[in-house]
Amino acid sequence: MLGVVRRHPVAVAAVLAVLARLPALTRPIRADEAGFLLVARSWDPRPDSMFGPYWVDRPPLLIAAFKGIDLAGGETALRVLGALVCGLVVVLAARVAGLVGGPRSVPWAAVVAAALLANPMIDVVAVKGELLALPLLLGSILLTLLAVRRTSGWLALAAGLAGGLALGLKQNLATGLVFAAVLLVASALTGRLPARGAGRLGLAGLAGAAVPVLGTVAWAGVEGVRMSTLWYAVYGFRSDAAQVIADGSADAPQRRALILLVIAIATGLLPVLAGLVAHLRELWAEDPPVVAATLAVVGVDLVSVVAGGSFWQDYLTPLLPGAVLATALLAGRASRAGTRMRRLVVGTAVSALLAMLFWVAWNVAGRQEFDEVRTGEAIAAAAEPGDTLVVFGGRADLQDASGLGSPYPYLWSLPMRTRDPGYAELRALLAGRDAPTWLVEWVELDAWDDAGVADLERVIEERYVEHGTGCDGHPVYLLRGVDRPDVTPDC
Repeated sequence: MLGVVRRHPVAVAAVLAVLARLPALTRPIRADEAGFLLVARSWDPRPDSMFGPYWVDRPPLLIAAFKGIDLAGGETALRVLGALVCGLVVVLAARVAGLVGGPRSVPWAAVVAAALLANPMIDVVAVKGELLALPLLLGSILLTLLAVRRTSGWLALAAGLAGGLALGLKQNLATGLVFAAVLLVASALTGRLPARGAGRLGLAGLAGAAVPVLGTVAWAGVEGVRMSTLWYAVYGFRSDAAQVIADGSADAPQRRALILLVIAIATGLLPVLAGLVAHLRELWAEDPPVVAATLAVVGVDLVSVVAGGSFWQDYLTPLLPGAVLATALLAGRASRAGTRMRRLVVGTAVSALLAMLFWVAWNVAGRQEFDEVRTGEAIAAAAEPGDTLVVFGGRADLQDASGLGSPYPYLWSLPMRTRDPGYAELRALLAGRDAPTWLVEWVELDAWDDAGVADLERVIEERYVEHGTGCDGHPVYLLRGVDRPDVTPDC
């Protein structure tokens, strides 16, 4: 076995990255996955709503991807795709490392990619835009490196296309395009690439990146979606949401930020990135363009983590290309810097192994809670055809497990807080003729703000009766005058 690892380290790392994702096939769907699938299943573009009955602040390409995944097999297909993506990411990381740091850096870059992908402290279950975009990001970086070496406009075009497609899966994933822009400029400034050649490659890259953008605009035109609607959903919403986060209590975001920092250190991700900074002078003297591009990638991705404001664990996933580049620049060296980086890479592997053993044991022992899914299943057992459900606080996994549609467009809490401040839209819905059959108070009504809460409580009291509880005692309400069995989840 040891001989196989030594002869085929990249293949072994890729296989392990795939295997680490397979236990996710036994885990219920997560909230974001469920939300994207629900949006995709009901997709009905309108002038004032890019996706129809449900609203989400993501590019249409992501929902199109989830539409295809749903047609291919739904949740199972999603998880299988996530595992295969991880294997592909490891292979691409190795190819990038070979160009950046030479053959000796290849196995180390493969290991760091596999270890970060297989560490449950970040995520080994959910498959979202961040994960699906990784092959595009690393592919864009790889194609850019090849384009510069061969001065190939076609390769630059492909690199721009890959980078633009990554933005279509999540709008802040600009890693590929940032790497290309800085590499070309730095190569021209240092004389490693003629200015005219750099300009030609840059134009080709921009043309490639423009293809997904123009395709999205064309789709919106055909479907009748207004440009203002498209722009707000993809980018404009973020400034409004940032203000809502800033105006709310800082306790939860600060707590998650601290946890995220601990995870970034414990997984080895932050130490690997720090290694790049610690040996910056040595690296800069040898290859300024690649080092500058790597620094730009790491800097932009770190800013994106902070600017996101919510500090969820999967925010760390887009930092993987930067970690791969940092490893590639240092791990193949015979110097003390190379030795330190190789030790850090071993540390990421050990962290992933220990975290995975704990995670598997925790799940096998039945300690992992699935309160949202269990509550949704209990509502599904009590519901009748034609029933609808609204989950206050937005838990799309509960919504999905219930099998019921929602007349309220917000399946996530942040869009609800941002686009329905004071809950005027929700109050009108609950008081009107299209009121949902079921209402779950998954988050306390005054969890974020007191504005509109008293009026909302009054409407709920007038129109609904408590009809059981979800897991952890969350109230489940039933519309008055409707007869259904009690909700009794198996928690």
